[in-house]
Amino acid sequence: MAKTTQPKSKKNEKKAMIYSIIPGMGQFYNNQKFKGFVFLGIFLLFVFEMLSFGINAFDGLITLGSVPVEDHSLFIMISGTLQLIITVIFLAFYALNIYDAKKVADRWNNDLKVNTTAKTVLYNVYDNGFPYLLIVPAYLMMAFTIIFPVLVTLFMAFTNYDFYHIPPANLIDWIGFKNFTNILFLSSYRDAFSSVFSWTVIWTLCATTLQISLGILTAVVTNQSFIKGKRFFGVIFLLPWAVPAFITILSFSNIFNDSIGAINTQVIPLINHLPFVEIGQIAWKTKAVWSKVAIILIQGWLGFPYVYVMTTSILQSIPEDLYEAAKIDGASAIQRFKEITLPMIFMVAAPTFITQYTGNFNNFSMIYLFNNGGPGSVGGGAGATDILISWIYKLTTGTSPQYSMAAAITLIISLLVITVSLLVFRKTNAFNMEDA
Repeated sequence: MAKTTQPKSKKNEKKAMIYSIIPGMGQFYNNQKFKGFVFLGIFLLFVFEMLSFGINAFDGLITLGSVPVEDHSLFIMISGTLQLIITVIFLAFYALNIYDAKKVADRWNNDLKVNTTAKTVLYNVYDNGFPYLLIVPAYLMMAFTIIFPVLVTLFMAFTNYDFYHIPPANLIDWIGFKNFTNILFLSSYRDAFSSVFSWTVIWTLCATTLQISLGILTAVVTNQSFIKGKRFFGVIFLLPWAVPAFITILSFSNIFNDSIGAINTQVIPLINHLPFVEIGQIAWKTKAVWSKVAIILIQGWLGFPYVYVMTTSILQSIPEDLYEAAKIDGASAIQRFKEITLPMIFMVAAPTFITQYTGNFNNFSMIYLFNNGGPGSVGGGAGATDILISWIYKLTTGTSPQYSMAAAITLIISLLVITVSLLVFRKTNAFNMEDA
């Protein structure tokens, strides 16, 4: 780095850090008056905010109010959560302030250039810190639009926010891990959770595997050289993707209607005309097992076009030389598919396939629009085909809402999805961009 032409001036790094206990003082000590005023101004603004709002917000976050009707526990929790984020951001700034004072003192001691005027400080920020000028606002926005609602949900899971404790008429109280223990040990919620969770896993695995398999199969078949009219097939396979999903789901809901649906009134009678075939009418929407089969089939139909398009682009990038070499070595079509095609597809599309699974794990619209989570009930307000996300919806919109329980289940879902995704990503090296 270039040596400074400024007169040599030794600075004590420890003294600069001690002065920075009050933000800005360390910068003044380092002869950076403009930066010192900015840091001190931020500090005084935070102190004013704490005195006028922050202390009461933290107190409210602990107590959640003390007087019913007068205190709104939910708003108090939201205010406290907001103050918590503001405080964490300030603590990050506080640490940066101390680090900056130490770093600048070190530059003085090594006779390196130090920006002491407002003009040079601003020019340095623009010249060397321009990426941070773009990133920091994005991070701040993320803190208030993503982390903030997540924290509110997290806190809500540890309260008794339900039908009997709806503010402002009633106060909300902290109850610790009671909601989580109820999910595991209280019979009504335990049975409902085990039933809904097991079906959610089955639904996710079956529906997603079906749509991925169909997408790969159709892409591989239409990519064969002897297939004519590839554009025509491409348009046909994209039709399920072109029509809005909710329209398709509602249409299929009518098609699978037990009494007047096309499956029972037209398709099954047509099949029964075949020799040695006799199929009775199927209770698609009144028997749980058939409802589950129906929504898995429908999701396979809705989800495969995306996989088809992606797989088609991957297949077109595979060199023909690989297949020619495999043919010369005597590899069959199945062997070429297993040893060349599939590995190439999964090497490129593995992260996307994982998101397909996580997406279906929380596929609310498919479950709700087809049969509202029915038929029947498995307890706790959940229907036989409800998955965790649709059960949460019912817990929060029913006649006896259980907001805290829904928040607890939301946290469980998040932990499961994040954990499984990270494990799979790590196993497949999906995001490993480094050279092997």
